[in-house]
Amino acid sequence: MQIGLTNIVPVPLKDKFAKRGSDIWNRELQFNKGEWIKIKAPSGTGKTTFAHIIYKLRSDYEGTVNWNGKDLKQIKGNDLAQMRQQNASVIFQDLRLFPNLTARENIELNRVLQQPFCDSTVIDTMAENLGITHILEQRAGLCSYGEQQRIAIIRSLIQPFDWLIMDEPFSHLDQDNIAKASVLIAQECTKRNAGIILTDLEDDTHFNYTRTLHL
Repeated sequence: MQIGLTNIVPVPLKDKFAKRGSDIWNRELQFNKGEWIKIKAPSGTGKTTFAHIIYKLRSDYEGTVNWNGKDLKQIKGNDLAQMRQQNASVIFQDLRLFPNLTARENIELNRVLQQPFCDSTVIDTMAENLGITHILEQRAGLCSYGEQQRIAIIRSLIQPFDWLIMDEPFSHLDQDNIAKASVLIAQECTKRNAGIILTDLEDDTHFNYTRTLHL
């Protein structure tokens, strides 16, 4: 799936963004399947806004976002749900786990959205790789934020996708756990020839990015 951006600007922040240069706002861009793209920007400049726009969690923007040539604002209902289930997965900055469900149940929700994408044992393998096997049967709300972040990472990888959208996905992980998570994500994205769009504050070497854009 290709993602195209044509002169997008968030309406609530239009005046603020119009005064600063950007590689994304008010530009024409195309993200091609298989690209690994880093979006770098300081706090308060719209990283989460951008992630929410391209995943259609908000529509208060000027310009056009296209998924495979279709205007994202025109994709609705079952068509939107199906494209999210098949073409785009996301790690939210605020994680969006269900606190009263166990870690495993949170992950399983994505695995069985339609026909299960993989065997349930894959959850155990990924959890072992990220060091959270011991909390799989624990309610997510009782897990530390670092554990919750790893739950969210596994949840994002347990469904099909052409694009993995990650909004500051490692903010509560130490370097050792960042390294383990990066390896797992890279393996899964390489296996599927999937693209990465990652937003963060600083430069990093987590992935071999094809390009870095400044918001």
